[in-house]
Amino acid sequence: VQLQASGGGLVQAGASLRLSCAAAGRTSRTGTMGWFRQSPGKEREFVAAFRWDGSSTNYAGSVRGRFTISRDNAKNTAYLQMNSLEPEDTAVYYCAATAKNLITSSRSISSMYDFWGQGTQVTVSS
Repeated sequence: VQLQASGGGLVQAGASLRLSCAAAGRTSRTGTMGWFRQSPGKEREFVAAFRWDGSSTNYAGSVRGRFTISRDNAKNTAYLQMNSLEPEDTAVYYCAATAKNLITSSRSISSMYDFWGQGTQVTVSS
């Protein structure tokens, strides 16, 4: 599976962006996909995730209510709609995938994912 992330950019605080992650080579109808982000000098942190076989999603507390993760099964593409962006959201955003159906408590653990996209830069100015 190859992941291609896109949609990042430079925006002002309060604006919105939608990130996309296309999963080429994905043939299974199961598995888990997540979004993580990393700011300079900080560790990579979990943002949001979902399982392809279900409707449940989970979010980091810092983005809950502002970000929405979704998918288009037919296109094998995941999205991260980011609203009310804040300067603290500035980071490189990575999409990640695994063939495993991760339980909720495991979805925030980066080592549980086997495939990673190249990252897309999101910069929010104040």
